[in-house]
Amino acid sequence: MNVVKNNQVVFDKAIDFLKQDISSLRTGRATPALVEDIVVEAYGGKQPLKAVASISVADAKTINVDPWDKGLSQAVESAIRNSDLGINPVNDGKLIRLPLPELNAERRQELIKVLHKKLEHARITLRKIREDVRTEIDKLEKAKEISEDEKFNEQDELEKLVKEYNDQVKEIGEEKEKEITTI
Repeated sequence: MNVVKNNQVVFDKAIDFLKQDISSLRTGRATPALVEDIVVEAYGGKQPLKAVASISVADAKTINVDPWDKGLSQAVESAIRNSDLGINPVNDGKLIRLPLPELNAERRQELIKVLHKKLEHARITLRKIREDVRTEIDKLEKAKEISEDEKFNEQDELEKLVKEYNDQVKEIGEEKEKEITTI
């Protein structure tokens, strides 16, 4: 019985979530990932922007948002304005243009702080997963489904796996920080 290998998918999901989460951090280039998860009040509920509009990149510094229902233009515009991105949308009645301002040194430092919080959250998630797997291993030993030696082998394997994933988190963070600080 290999408990650690069976739970590797959960670790992979944590890393995938981190990658998706930090993709919304602005690095000076326009990308739909910056705005696609902004929550918009639409049809009596909250929807992500990508569910109510098409998002495209016009050029390196401009994102275009085209609401499918033109009646939602005001809601989309205010949702973008109220987000913490610091983008001031320009609505021409048909299309909402999002000109991205230049990143100054102060804003870059703020983004790096946000990045570090997200990285720490990922590390905490990995620790929680590790504890869950340890608990599962202990239960299997108590139920006499695995021997004490197998338990220690599983725990050693688990520690190696957690170290690998923590190294991945560090690597992803360093790449993103370099991307943010590059002018």
